[in-house]
Amino acid sequence: MTDVALGSPKRALIVDDEPHLRDMLGIAFKREGYEVSLVAGVKAATAQIREAANPFPIVLTDLIMPDGSGLDVLAAAKKRSERSEVIVMTAHSTIDSAVAAMRGGAYDFVIKPFSPAHLLAQAEKAIERQRLFSENQRLKAQLARLDPHELDLGASPKMARVGEIIAKVAATKTTLLITGESGTGKERVARLIHDRSGRTGPFCVVNCGALPEALMESELFGHEKGAFTGAANRSMGMFRDADGGTLLLDEIGELPLPLQVKLLRVLQEKKVRAVGTTTEVPVDVRVLAATNRDVEAAVRAGTFRQDLYYRLNVIRLELPPLRERREDIQRLAEKFVRRFADEHEKEVRGLAPDASRALDRYEFPGNVRELENMMERAVALASGQTLGLGDLPESVAGTAALPSPMISTLPETGCDLDGVLGEVERRLILQALERTNGVRTAAARLLGVTFRSFRYRLEKLGIEPGTEDEGEDRESSPRPTPR
Repeated sequence: MTDVALGSPKRALIVDDEPHLRDMLGIAFKREGYEVSLVAGVKAATAQIREAANPFPIVLTDLIMPDGSGLDVLAAAKKRSERSEVIVMTAHSTIDSAVAAMRGGAYDFVIKPFSPAHLLAQAEKAIERQRLFSENQRLKAQLARLDPHELDLGASPKMARVGEIIAKVAATKTTLLITGESGTGKERVARLIHDRSGRTGPFCVVNCGALPEALMESELFGHEKGAFTGAANRSMGMFRDADGGTLLLDEIGELPLPLQVKLLRVLQEKKVRAVGTTTEVPVDVRVLAATNRDVEAAVRAGTFRQDLYYRLNVIRLELPPLRERREDIQRLAEKFVRRFADEHEKEVRGLAPDASRALDRYEFPGNVRELENMMERAVALASGQTLGLGDLPESVAGTAALPSPMISTLPETGCDLDGVLGEVERRLILQALERTNGVRTAAARLLGVTFRSFRYRLEKLGIEPGTEDEGEDRESSPRPTPR
């Protein structure tokens, strides 16, 4: 098998010994902008596949023809390029023939009679799959040029640990459970794992909490035409769409219990069975799961199966909230500003110091997603080259007047040293007063400073005075005025 470039995606080979059907499909596909080749049998089709300058992105072939089987056309197309997508058509459907076609790598197996619109829809889905593959390969090539240990996850120790785990497990087939609050970047981490996995199939995402329970099984495993009310066409399902790649089951904690049983079976057997059929089709899919729920609590409550939890939780990746990785706030904010400035074609270059301080002090309940949306809004509304407090939401801008936060390492953008030291001093003094029940002389001894120095610090910081010990020189310095 030689996997060469497919060339233009809008090329289709249509193989059928029925002239009327062949011509009808040719007209329908040409109307949609396809370059179409029409042949009447297996021998002509295999010759076309072999001699064409580029492999055909789409091949539609009848199953039973006078000079052979459509399975031979399928084999020839896959031999020329594994990326060619083949749709097998037949009026003589059997389970065996369908299974043989799917095992041979067919994209779909369609029963006659059908509408040209249905085949066009399937062809478009197949082309989208090829596009995702090409995009995946492009991203892998970009990543290959980067330092393999540089995942751009941030400077905080917690995210460094996440990066270490990704580097170790990305190329394995191990199932991972990615947990963390909403907006912490679970899908981005899943994409990083896929991009570094070496898997050639697409990265697909299904949100387990976004669809009604009645449709979720079909979304995951596919369905046959007429399997239920509204099933006008056959569907492959997300597991089949992600074959050879990675499937992220987002919000896995929302999956209903009956579907948890079926998902567990798929993970164990590596086979899927579409709704409305008894046939199981093998799939090669690396499964990642993500949730912002406490899955252990759900297991204890009986709303999440313990055996499925153990199956998914082979390796756990816990993503910290943004408030626990403050070293990354400025870097992320500047990254988002650059991106949205390019997208909106604005001359915004960065953040003013007061805006940076406000971001450092904000708690970010919506995490990285909230910061991203905040920066897009600020860039869109900005009238100058630098984002100031006025470009931020009031809830964020108001934090600029708060005391400087405690920091343990020097941020890349620097810090307000006086503000930081003042906040440390304030907290220690208040703790000393609390521990000594407000007796200032005792608090001063606890902090290792003279009473005169302690009283000066109270006045400087505007802290309410406590009580003095008897005999203390009360005139040595003026009493602090409460503020």
